[in-house]
Amino acid sequence: MDKKICFIGVGPGDPELLTLKALKKIKSADVIIWTDSLIPEKILDFSKEGTEKIKTSSLTLEQITLVMIKKFHAGKTVVRLHDGDPCLFGAIKEQIEILKKEKIEIEVIPGVSAFQIAAAYHEAELTVPDITQTIILTRAGGRTCMPEKESLKDLAKHNSSLCLYLSARHVKKSQETLLQFYPPETKVIVGFRVSWDDGWTSLIELKDMEKFSIDKKLIRTTIYIISPAISNSQNRSNLYNPSYRHLFRNK
Repeated sequence: MDKKICFIGVGPGDPELLTLKALKKIKSADVIIWTDSLIPEKILDFSKEGTEKIKTSSLTLEQITLVMIKKFHAGKTVVRLHDGDPCLFGAIKEQIEILKKEKIEIEVIPGVSAFQIAAAYHEAELTVPDITQTIILTRAGGRTCMPEKESLKDLAKHNSSLCLYLSARHVKKSQETLLQFYPPETKVIVGFRVSWDDGWTSLIELKDMEKFSIDKKLIRTTIYIISPAISNSQNRSNLYNPSYRHLFRNK
């Protein structure tokens, strides 16, 4: 029996993007508790024969943690799958707090996040010298309120690479805010169910973000990457500049 309950980030959907550690844990699990509304079922194909697979889309926090506790105390190896990376909008904190009150140890295995996959599909670097060296991962305010100091308006003032999760329902307001700080022609990567079999990404301009989202009927599982670095090929890193000295190139 594994003496810990393991929370695993399984990435946006592509099984080949699982870490080796995540794959090993999934293969050895007796019980897999998974967010079926956000994780494709083929991720579970790596599990061993007889593994119990419990969906959580219709369960409350208390119901989910009660199942985890019961299975763990029954001697089962329990893993909890989350889409993307658990540290980012993963809602793991409240689960872990309940489990720790039961004296259950936890392990968290990171996963690839949607913004990384979407950028990779478009061969985009989001930190280009003299353009931006900062990536902001955030969301528009909705049912989950944003802290006042983290309003989209305040974050957009930095004019950095800005990744918007969980914001498709608020695209009109988001676009209006972003246009106050980014030029209308700023490139935006839009990703829907990134790396799922039916997922896709597109490269558009900021001025078209609302219309594009409406035309595509985007309301969930969508990411927007707004960045002045996208498609900018004029600036290069010092790292490979022949005149730049560092530890491994001192001549």
